[in-house]
Amino acid sequence: MTFFSILCALLIEQLKPLRADNQIYAEIKRFAMRIEAWFNAGQVKHGRLGWFLMMGSLMLPTAVIYWVLMYYGWVFAAFAWNVLIVYLTLGFRHYSHYFTSIQFALHAGDEAGARALLAEWTKTDTVGMDSTEIARLAVEKSLITTHRNVFGVFFWFLMPLGPACAVMYRVSEYLARAWNEPDHMRNEAFGQFAARAFYWIDWIPVRLTAIAFAVVGNFEDAIYAWRNFANRWSDEARGIILAAGGGAMGVRLGSPIETAPRIVTADAATVDLSDSEADVLPGEEPNVRALQSTVGLVWRALLLWMLLLLLLSGAVLLG
Repeated sequence: MTFFSILCALLIEQLKPLRADNQIYAEIKRFAMRIEAWFNAGQVKHGRLGWFLMMGSLMLPTAVIYWVLMYYGWVFAAFAWNVLIVYLTLGFRHYSHYFTSIQFALHAGDEAGARALLAEWTKTDTVGMDSTEIARLAVEKSLITTHRNVFGVFFWFLMPLGPACAVMYRVSEYLARAWNEPDHMRNEAFGQFAARAFYWIDWIPVRLTAIAFAVVGNFEDAIYAWRNFANRWSDEARGIILAAGGGAMGVRLGSPIETAPRIVTADAATVDLSDSEADVLPGEEPNVRALQSTVGLVWRALLLWMLLLLLLSGAVLLG
């Protein structure tokens, strides 16, 4: 059921992509804002309480509905519930229009248009960026987004709680950003638990994604970059994905300009390549071709995940 639930959800999303600003996501965001307003008294324990309350409020109904449907033998209804939850938690095509539009703009030589699209997508200042910087940021954003919106969901959907775990992953990823990244929340104790919780929830999926990138790309360079350069990013998870993904494609990712302290945050975006080992970072500077390479890498990794899911489902049925 797991494999076919994911397959159906992917097919539905290809035909009818769920908008990133849909009503369900908007309600969850409003709920998170209310939780923060109710519980934020400036201490870590308040953020911990708010995190568990929000998780319980969303995970418990998801799990109970699935268990009730299975208990009464309504297998098709349980399957449909799984497909719905996976469809809502996946985001394979939420932001693909940005990536595709940036790719077309760079191919057409429209750097101004590409900068505008990248700024809207990443919410960063792109003024003065050349095509190399635009391509680099687009590739990085695409790899991170694909991991968090697809591969991380796959992993947790395989867990015993199934759809409830998929909800936990996506909501915890959102809370790690929403309670840490806004200007008024930075350096607030309230969001520290959310960031730490997502770090551990994402610990295994990050490494599986990196392995998938290595298997379907240049394995030797991916592993070399992972082992030697992943720790240069301020965000360990981001460093692993970008080092392995860049090595797999033969593309040099990470900014050589900015540096940051070693902390775990929701979406830190800097890497320190300033020391003597920086010149041995494998790969070439990102360019327009790197965007197409990214598309190929992501699709090959997706097919690998689906093949493994199929084999796992077959083994469970035969067992």
